[in-house]
Amino acid sequence: MAFRAALRPLSPAGPGLDPAQAVAAAFGLGCAPIGNLFTPVAADAAEATVGRALERGVRFFDTAPHYGEGVSELRLGAALSGVDRDSVVLATKVGRTIVDADGAPVPTGGTGVNTVGDLSRDGVLRSLEGSLARLGTDRVDLLYLHDPADVDAALRGALPALLELRDQGVVRAVGVGMGHNAPVARLVREAADALDVVMPAGRVTLLDRSAEADLLPAARARGVGVIAAGVYNSGVLADPVAAPYFDYHPATPEQVDGALRMAAVCAAAGLPLAAVAARYPLRVTGVEAVVVGARTPAEVDVFADAAAADLPDDLWAALDAARSAAAPA
Repeated sequence: MAFRAALRPLSPAGPGLDPAQAVAAAFGLGCAPIGNLFTPVAADAAEATVGRALERGVRFFDTAPHYGEGVSELRLGAALSGVDRDSVVLATKVGRTIVDADGAPVPTGGTGVNTVGDLSRDGVLRSLEGSLARLGTDRVDLLYLHDPADVDAALRGALPALLELRDQGVVRAVGVGMGHNAPVARLVREAADALDVVMPAGRVTLLDRSAEADLLPAARARGVGVIAAGVYNSGVLADPVAAPYFDYHPATPEQVDGALRMAAVCAAAGLPLAAVAARYPLRVTGVEAVVVGARTPAEVDVFADAAAADLPDDLWAALDAARSAAAPA
């Protein structure tokens, strides 16, 4: 079941869309930043970010219990409280339990100080119950397994629970989100065509295209939709000078060099690197949507502007050349 067949009301992609339709067709708001990822965000600032996303046409919102140990879901739910539920697509995740300072699970709908892995059936059900309470909704459109490093445990416990929830109509589609290709590719192959969506995080980007070698072909072969996330590789492709980070660690000199070279190509075309990085995954066969994290309304505007930007035909070839010219590892 492909992503767009499972998740309405996202607009169909195609030519002739107005700017808001173009955003809705291509982009979702990643809500890890409004859960205080890296930098604290005030509650009113988080609400303004979600509000700006709605203004720009975003109708797909991606969160998780792990983001701020429940804070992201709580803030997203509050920001969407006055919005018609049927007009938006909500995605969250299971596979981690929110715990308090003593390591005990927090009460349903609460927030905590950490999360711990739990791929059991009961863990999935409890996690979703908490997410629904924090989001203030009775259903989730897309439910992911979050970073299921233990594939065997996921196949035994978590995945069957997700399929039960889909069969019951509590969720409309199920998937896997992770920053490592091999476990997700294995799940795609061994889940008996049960998955609707995969979300490779940071593996379909201008710098890291590793999902294109194995995971994406496996997904295409089984009709599994692909949503690309982590398009900035946690910073270096947003601003290689101010945020030289790759996968939450300091970027290597080679990665910074590649990003700076690509930034120069984009600047010559009158475009910010961050906007072009957000558009790149949509060029890859099988990618149906892109989730971009933002903590401010201005950051929303960057990827929203990118949706309908007129990109020069030769831009991508120039970016490939800049990437290839970066200092070797």
